[in-house]
Amino acid sequence: MTPLQIPPLTGLHIVEFEGIGPGPLAGHMLLQMGARITLIQRPQASDVTRRLAGAGAHPLHAGKQVLPLDLKAPGAVAQVLDLLAGADALIEGNRPGVMERLGLGPAVCLGRNPRLVYGRMTGWGQSGPLAHAAGHDLNYLALTGLLALSARPGERPMAPPTVLGDAGGALGLAFGIVCAVLQARGSGLGTVVDAAITDTVAMLGGIAHWVHASGGIGGTAPSAFHDSPFYDVYECADAKFITLGALEPQFYALLLQKLDLPDVDPRSQYDSALWPALKARFTALFKGRPRDAWCALLEGTDVCFAPVLSIAEAAKHPHNVARGVFTVTAQGAVQAAGAPRFSAA
Repeated sequence: MTPLQIPPLTGLHIVEFEGIGPGPLAGHMLLQMGARITLIQRPQASDVTRRLAGAGAHPLHAGKQVLPLDLKAPGAVAQVLDLLAGADALIEGNRPGVMERLGLGPAVCLGRNPRLVYGRMTGWGQSGPLAHAAGHDLNYLALTGLLALSARPGERPMAPPTVLGDAGGALGLAFGIVCAVLQARGSGLGTVVDAAITDTVAMLGGIAHWVHASGGIGGTAPSAFHDSPFYDVYECADAKFITLGALEPQFYALLLQKLDLPDVDPRSQYDSALWPALKARFTALFKGRPRDAWCALLEGTDVCFAPVLSIAEAAKHPHNVARGVFTVTAQGAVQAAGAPRFSAA
């Protein structure tokens, strides 16, 4: 496939008001697709940014045109409105009402530029009982009901920090902005995009909702996702981990063949009464060899296998290297490339 010479969002101009988490990530996603981003930077960095990410260069600011500006200074609002007059969209991640109090709410901005797409990134949304409450990624996941699905019986639910909530919300905002820009180009009218993290995460749970409705997860019956031996994380002899996801019968049958377990009947895959004993057997088996040995035997086959890699290891994995998934900076920081990929038809 021949990559597109001109990224798909080339020519799109977005004004981003500096924030933390999902707003900057949404801008970064759109930048990676070719959009031009003008970042209106606050006079001081936020405390949480300094504590969690240090004082170095912010990777989500890279490639953006930075405009330091105190929005409360005389003339600042007029300067921003002049900038928005020629923009396609804006991104802001403040609590509801903040932009209105600054004199930069949707009514004012769309009054200056009727085609403008006004992208609003929040955790709880612009309306509802929690709209003005503080929150973070873990809280938003909890309210959708999807965090609960990550827990095995008797264990605490947990999810990788910032990935599902913040990054899911960022993707939802980026998707919403592109949809609204397409509409504006046809109608000549802009719109407000209310991108609540809780809304987007709930939407992304469509498959989980379907499985939950059938009793396949989150109920009282044993779940293939939490209780079966063929969908789990296993520790190896070197204290590293591997994953299995052999949900389909043909993949499970191949797994049993690769593990040399001829006494296990593949036709009994979903007999949950057999799962505890077989899971114990799998646990002991995988504990008997180091992770690399299991990779040599199972990786690249149809048993639905992958090793659990650190971020540094993931950046060096041959599949990720071949696809250019990551880049490593001179300082050793790992950064992900834009996705999805586009090629000429």
